[in-house]
Amino acid sequence: MYRATFVLLLATAFSMGQNQESMDHQSMDHQSMDHQSMDHQSPDHQAALNQHGDHVMGFSHEKTTHHFVLTADGGLIEVRANDIKDTASLTQIRSHFQHIVHMFAEGNFNAPMLVHSQDVPGTATMSHLKDALHWDLQEIPRGARITITADNKEALDAVHDFLRFQIADHQTGDCTAIR
Repeated sequence: MYRATFVLLLATAFSMGQNQESMDHQSMDHQSMDHQSMDHQSPDHQAALNQHGDHVMGFSHEKTTHHFVLTADGGLIEVRANDIKDTASLTQIRSHFQHIVHMFAEGNFNAPMLVHSQDVPGTATMSHLKDALHWDLQEIPRGARITITADNKEALDAVHDFLRFQIADHQTGDCTAIR
């Protein structure tokens, strides 16, 4: 059922994408993008982001917390249920991450595009260099964590661009420096 829903979401997003206006920051050069400037997004952008995210990821942004970490060899993506007793969100997070790890390993980054309604920085390069990236899924007490490891500088830079964009667009407050 999850796959059927995802395929339906992809088809809907593709058809909507044909008519959707381009966001101001979509046409920017992603290498020179000032991710901090995205911290002051319109409430409409945040509402759309949250709505798309809830549909694509299959869990509520209000019941969960996202974190993104840049590391010297890649980075981390982590989502936790806010309430340790929220087993529904916990199950949804883990199911989504299992699916995402497989998609990303295959070079498929459509889900971030659907969530953000634009091409996400780093994804084109990560898709092209998919064999130079490794995605390790770990269950954690309140959710799941994906550890990303890059084999070369180009792939590493793409991962960092991707994670910095996620931090800015989701307004997580996570540090954008490499740890």
